[in-house]
Amino acid sequence: MPGAKGATKLSNICVYCGASPGNRPEYALAAQVLGREMTKRNIGLVYGGGSVGLMGEISKTVNGEGGRVLGVIPVELQPVEVSGESVGQTILVNDMHERKAAMASAADGFIAMPGGFGTLEELMEVVTWQQLGFMQKPIGLLNIEGYYDGLLSFVDEAISAGFIRPSNRSILLHSSNPAELIDMLQAYEPAPSLISTLRQESKR
Repeated sequence: MPGAKGATKLSNICVYCGASPGNRPEYALAAQVLGREMTKRNIGLVYGGGSVGLMGEISKTVNGEGGRVLGVIPVELQPVEVSGESVGQTILVNDMHERKAAMASAADGFIAMPGGFGTLEELMEVVTWQQLGFMQKPIGLLNIEGYYDGLLSFVDEAISAGFIRPSNRSILLHSSNPAELIDMLQAYEPAPSLISTLRQESKR
């Protein structure tokens, strides 16, 4: 819970989500609820820039509520016809690699909302960093209408098949409730990194 021993201070959360609104109204509604919850807690938004799809829903909500918004967008995606109008502060970068690095650096934690290939790619990169111990920032799935049930089942299958260690299952926090998910991120305590675990095992 917030304020508990070992709690993570979240000044900014990076939200990964679709540049499309999806085909269910619950997705946009969840983005708005998450944005209001973050603003209420004085947590700033870091996101991929622009104002389209779910990215637009959460950025316009946070901005409209007087919250902090930092968008990071590659030059090629900047045109209005591609990503819409900028919301809040915007940082221009050269490519997708720079974008992800800048977003991760500016954030204290991560939430993935429904999205497509780009959302999954961004999410899996920070999950991998966390697994290896290159960072210790909490990562959550806002699992609206069971959107990420398949991904969570895949992780369980990968654990059963011996490709993911059971201890790393806890890296992916998940809830369908934005307030509950933020509480989980704040209470997160990282497991030992894979690198440190392998080193310990090699000494036995």
